[in-house]
Amino acid sequence: MDGKAAGAPPDFHFYPMDLYDPEDRLHPFPEGATQTGREAYAEMAEEASEPGGVALGKAPRAQEEEVDELVHLYALGGAGEWGSELADGSAPCAEVPEHLPLGAQRDWRGEAGERSCPGWGAAGPGRDLREAYGYAHGRASEEYECYVIPEEEDEDEAALVFCVTCKAPVRALEVSDEHGEHEVTALDKALESAKDEVHKNMFKLEKQILEMENFANHLEEVFITVEENFGRQEQNFESHYNEILETLAQKYEEKMQALGEKKKAKLEALYGQLVGCGENLDTCKELMETIEEMCHEEKVDFIKDAVAMADRLGKFLNTDTDVEITTQPDFEDQTLDFSDVEQLMCSLHTLPAPSAPVINPQAPNSATGSSVRVCWSLYSDDTVESYQLSYRPVRDSAPGKDQAAPSPPIIKSKEIQSCEEAALICWESGNLNPVDSYTVELTQVETPEASGVTESVVGIPACESLVQLQPRQSYTMSVRALNMGGPSARSDPVTVHTTGSRFPLNQHTCHPWLTVADDGFTVVRSEREAPPKEPLPGNTRFSRCVAIMGNLIPVRGRHYWEVEVDERADYTVGVAFDDVPKEEDLGANRLSWCMRHRFASSRHEYEFLHNKATPGIRITVSPRKIGILLDYENSKLSFFNVDISQHLYTFSCQLHGFVHPCFSLEKPGRLRIRNGIAMPTHVTFY
Repeated sequence: MDGKAAGAPPDFHFYPMDLYDPEDRLHPFPEGATQTGREAYAEMAEEASEPGGVALGKAPRAQEEEVDELVHLYALGGAGEWGSELADGSAPCAEVPEHLPLGAQRDWRGEAGERSCPGWGAAGPGRDLREAYGYAHGRASEEYECYVIPEEEDEDEAALVFCVTCKAPVRALEVSDEHGEHEVTALDKALESAKDEVHKNMFKLEKQILEMENFANHLEEVFITVEENFGRQEQNFESHYNEILETLAQKYEEKMQALGEKKKAKLEALYGQLVGCGENLDTCKELMETIEEMCHEEKVDFIKDAVAMADRLGKFLNTDTDVEITTQPDFEDQTLDFSDVEQLMCSLHTLPAPSAPVINPQAPNSATGSSVRVCWSLYSDDTVESYQLSYRPVRDSAPGKDQAAPSPPIIKSKEIQSCEEAALICWESGNLNPVDSYTVELTQVETPEASGVTESVVGIPACESLVQLQPRQSYTMSVRALNMGGPSARSDPVTVHTTGSRFPLNQHTCHPWLTVADDGFTVVRSEREAPPKEPLPGNTRFSRCVAIMGNLIPVRGRHYWEVEVDERADYTVGVAFDDVPKEEDLGANRLSWCMRHRFASSRHEYEFLHNKATPGIRITVSPRKIGILLDYENSKLSFFNVDISQHLYTFSCQLHGFVHPCFSLEKPGRLRIRNGIAMPTHVTFY
């Protein structure tokens, strides 16, 4: 687009400068002046490198001279060279380029938007030419409020090298000056080297982070272990301390009783001597008085009485009189034997022996021709330093040549004990032939989650085995006997469930007045008392308390069972150690914890007994079904009213060993035990 001023010479034209379309516009400047900053910088650098060349700092001065020359060439300097007006008196003007920046358009137009040329400014077109030239060469314009950002590649190309000594990028021109004696390398090479170093450091940092996380996890495990060990030691100290106090109290009572008996014997002996001495003294006084009376008698009477008195005096004087004290007033030194107390004190510094580990079922493909992989589990409450693994080699001989194979064992299905983590099964050998060991084979009952793979526990020396299992599953188990003649056939299989805790009642502890129903879980005391049974050896049967024990599996953890009761029955339920005195009531000693109910005159009385002590607790709703939670991990025993999900009471027990469920009926009635059931939700919070 071009414009022509009114009254201007016919061949005179204005060509607006399109600073954004250099290919379509007319170039009024010499080609040498339109170099890019990079080319101009390179040219000036070459001139500066030549002898007598112009320094780089003088480039702006040369640029100003060049602009002045262009202004003079095109007569844009002012009135002296072109005049303030054209020949016809009008000022030159041009169309405003629409593609200029807003600031530029504002200066190209007049204040009233007329098509005139006041936008050239008071200094004339030369000033605008200088600014346009500077704009084309990348210089900022204060009036147009715009600038050109130099290309990044100019700076990248300018910083072509990297000074290793200064650890900074430098321009190639500065190498010979400030960095002449420094170690210099290519920038790309330095960049790659820096990236490699950063990656190495990042890898080391990630490794250190992983190590610190592992160390923190280990510290956390150690922290928890210290807390658990401290808790066990605290319970151990408390148990031993109570035992020491009981021993000291017992010794005190024994010594005081022995001392009292010695005191009584001494006093009785002294009293006997005192009585004898008094009798002799009275006899002597009587004889003296009689003799004095005889002396005042007539001769004939005196002679008669003297003969009789002489005989009497002779007999009395010939009688030995004990004038020595048979009992000394002082007591012998009582040497107190505290050897057992010292032994208990020494035991405070030792850890209790851990429970026997439980061998896990042998996994498939866990044995080779020269090795076998054995895994076992340990109770979390035990502190173990090392393990001792024993094995027995079996002679390699052909089966059936030297010895006949054994008969299959018979599993005692009614005596199976189980919980969610394990099962204890017992069997009878039923063999006349010797048996070297037994093998338990178990198969998980087919479920969508189970694979049905058969596993084996081998090398069992006795007729029972504690097998580790998965919770809330069902297993089919059988047993084989093994000797040099080979393995026997499988026993009849039994099904074991690991939902809740399942235990049988121990008939050997049953009081004679109690009977167990055919279902094995109902205890009955009838109106008619049964004839006394022959006592079993070892005081295993309750004799005073009409009670019976259950055989709970010896596995630590949490065990739960329920007891259905009659509201009007007098009953006691709880737990006790195996060596609880059978001639005492439950709860009357330190070896049992129980809940007792008595019904009299339409009133219910509940007690939670341990060592004859009970807290003052009142129960408003009489339970018909009592839930019992035994928690070995936290050493607690809790009771619940199952029908209304109510917590009744919790004992804090010192469970240094395994306890067994106990059930007692003080009057005729019945109790039904429900075990092998899942733990209710409200129980899990305790």
